[in-house]
Amino acid sequence: MKIIKTEKGKSLILKTQEVKPADLSSLNQISLDILKVIKEHEMYPKQIAKKLKIHEQNIYYYIRKLEKSKIISVSKEENINGTTAKFYKLNSDSFFFKINDFKESSKLEESGSEFLKPFIEKGELNALIIVGSPDPHGQQKARSKDGYFGMDLALFLGTFLNSINSSKVKLDTEVREKELEENNLIILGGPIVNRITESINKKMPIYFDENKKGFYSTISKKTYFHDEIGVINKAKNPFNKDKMVLLIEGLRNSGTKAAIIAFIKKFHEIEKGNKFNSNIFSKVVEGEDLDSDGVVDDVEVLE
Repeated sequence: MKIIKTEKGKSLILKTQEVKPADLSSLNQISLDILKVIKEHEMYPKQIAKKLKIHEQNIYYYIRKLEKSKIISVSKEENINGTTAKFYKLNSDSFFFKINDFKESSKLEESGSEFLKPFIEKGELNALIIVGSPDPHGQQKARSKDGYFGMDLALFLGTFLNSINSSKVKLDTEVREKELEENNLIILGGPIVNRITESINKKMPIYFDENKKGFYSTISKKTYFHDEIGVINKAKNPFNKDKMVLLIEGLRNSGTKAAIIAFIKKFHEIEKGNKFNSNIFSKVVEGEDLDSDGVVDDVEVLE
């Protein structure tokens, strides 16, 4: 069994093993000192006694108790000065005892994040993902190029899933009104390339203002114009107030890519909510080209 901890974006793993409450009687300061010694190097009792400056018979006493509790075990035997010496090792990096039985959980619950609920529930995707069609459509006959950015988003969401039982992706040109009403929605792409984004645009806390040709934040009262601006809105689904929508978009393709990079690289900042009002889960980010190759590869969170 393993304990997994996330720290500074990295997953840290610690091997652990269950012990029975009755076995805790084998643990006192001397036995803990023995565990610390053999944690570094496998040793036989005489070596441990010399290291801890404790009588060898006392070491044997605690070794037997720890071995009976299955906290340590014999790793090898060697003939030393005509005597068979047993070397001992830890059976795990850590140990625990439980009061209640294990309960079913999901990777999302294990992460401690609430932001992706209800889009992910009990290890399954509980949302319909809508991407813009690559074919000409809408008033401007636009073609969406955001779809392949969605692969990065899908890989990220997949880290929280246990399984996928059916197709969960639709093009904006093929999704039906009933589907919009019945589902939580994850929508990718701005109002020019995604007609579903266009239909809910002004109902979002941060939306594309056609007159100003930029994203307007009802939270900060600011307008953002650069092509690399991306927006993430988590809000009530305008088609059904009992459902939620997660809208990820940009002024241009580079803006949508910036929003997805922010979602992946700065997720813990994204889930905190807007810096002007943390109760509203809408963010504005700006893409950056750190290696000057003309491609957005990092982001700054603006609000």
